[in-house]
Amino acid sequence: QVQLMESGGGLVQPGESLRLSCAVTGVAFDTYDMGWYRQAPGKQREWIARIWYNGMTFYADSVKGRFTISKDSANGTMDLQLNSLKPEDTAVYYCHTQHRIGGVEHWGKGTLVTVSS
Repeated sequence: QVQLMESGGGLVQPGESLRLSCAVTGVAFDTYDMGWYRQAPGKQREWIARIWYNGMTFYADSVKGRFTISKDSANGTMDLQLNSLKPEDTAVYYCHTQHRIGGVEHWGKGTLVTVSS
């Protein structure tokens, strides 16, 4: 049984930083790819970061150089460090897993990040 739960969202000012965490249970980290998506009000859900089972990372151009994805299999967590936040980063952020064989996907319920003065 795979379960994902995001935490760490909140209200921050432009230029500040935030760290999101996704607690993952029921997943063997070496057999799953993991990542983060976000969805702003009235907009389509957007992929922003991915970390493969082997630790290789990928980022969308909109967050490259500002966000960092990581995982800790011992603690069962997958994190996203958000630096130099902009108002356009305001969105609900979702963590995501996908099995390497079969491609079965799971989603968390999201955590809201609001960047505003």
